[in-house]
Amino acid sequence: MSRLFTTRPGDDGLPGPERRLAVLALILGTLMAVVDVTMVNIALPSIARDLQVSDARAVWVTNLYQIVCAAFLLVCASFSEMVSRRRLYVAGLALFVLASLGAALSRSLEWLLVFRALQGLGAAATLSIGPSLYRSIFPTRLLGSALGLSALVVAGGYAAGPALGGLVLSVVSWPWLFALHLPLGIISLWLAWRALPREKGRRGGFDGRGALGSVVMLGSFFLAMDTLAHAAPLWQALAWLALSVVTGYLFLRRQRRASHPLLPPLLFRVARFRLAVSASGLAFVGQGLAFVALSFLYQQEMGFSPLHTAWLFTPWPLAIMLVGPIAGRLADRVNPSLMASVGLVLLMLGLASLALLPQDASIVDSLWRTALCGIGFGLFQPPNNRELMTSAPRELSTSASGVLSTTRTVGQSLGVALVGAFMAASAPVQATLWIGCLACLLALVASLARVTLAGAAQADNCDEDSQVQSSSKRVQ
Repeated sequence: MSRLFTTRPGDDGLPGPERRLAVLALILGTLMAVVDVTMVNIALPSIARDLQVSDARAVWVTNLYQIVCAAFLLVCASFSEMVSRRRLYVAGLALFVLASLGAALSRSLEWLLVFRALQGLGAAATLSIGPSLYRSIFPTRLLGSALGLSALVVAGGYAAGPALGGLVLSVVSWPWLFALHLPLGIISLWLAWRALPREKGRRGGFDGRGALGSVVMLGSFFLAMDTLAHAAPLWQALAWLALSVVTGYLFLRRQRRASHPLLPPLLFRVARFRLAVSASGLAFVGQGLAFVALSFLYQQEMGFSPLHTAWLFTPWPLAIMLVGPIAGRLADRVNPSLMASVGLVLLMLGLASLALLPQDASIVDSLWRTALCGIGFGLFQPPNNRELMTSAPRELSTSASGVLSTTRTVGQSLGVALVGAFMAASAPVQATLWIGCLACLLALVASLARVTLAGAAQADNCDEDSQVQSSSKRVQ
């Protein structure tokens, strides 16, 4: 860990000692946004009972947060270029914290949903630019290690959320789940304002029509996926999906003409970037699908209780926490695409082994298969994220960060929706896990296609580092 804060001649990014506070600000902000989802899920029955609403309406406490967050990722990433990433990150954190206070004080579902939407907007502001801030804080030679640390934080948040939520609810009522964000948020705000890189916003306009198109396109897509996941009438899902497709077509046309596009076409002319985005989206389809499918498999097919099911999930995020930082560090030294491909193979094998899991399998049989999935995903994510961020031109790193966050969210939502669609068609839950294997296989094809390109790019970077170090030694 200490090597992340060492300084070498020719390093880009912040000086070593200044990175500590900056990365701590990012860690706290990410933890709050990630833990919030899984922690609040545990409280939905309590919220429904206390506010005297149905379970179906209470689910929107989670859904609205996720939909708003996903719909505004690209918009926030683009807007940060005008006002600077530091200012947007601080503003997003402040909005998230204030909305958390409002949610904690809400005594009706309507007001709670308003504040949950504002929380989602604040989370979008921080999550959309997080990866690009890592690229500004750390030198390129350490970017893989830094993104491995980010993967550890996200996995830790997902793992800790249910346990933290259950612990809090065993002592106090659900509003305290939102109140927990206040002390952490204040600390994170102070750190972000003091330590994040200071930069000037660019001059020029903001693509307002593109922003509106992006929000409608992504919002209607997630509503379509949510409709499918909850086995609502098919025409509703198709209507939302049609709106998303039409708006998406108009959005892409707008991006080719806009002077400051939200989604610069130049990004997707880079083959390494396109392939990294494709691999990321498909892998997250597999992960999102597996998380929901395994809940049904463990409880309905194998007869485990919800508490046992949560425990059986634990090896997945724990494995990412252990493997992710190691994979990120290795990705700074060896071909990241090759490492990501190995991870996808292990993830695919893990999903296949879960699909073949017999109903009378022991707990140990379930645990090692879930752990294999986590190891595979931990080996895949940091190297692939490094490849995605470094393949983009540095001046477009903020846009690349928004694409990364949006791709992750779209992939997970599509995976969840596929499970709902298969279950509505009375297909066995194991069939959805095979679909997850297929998604990972397609991701593997995309990952292998860029191995040579990634190796050449890494060799060029190593040559540049060697030249810089040689020059500094001659000067000394």
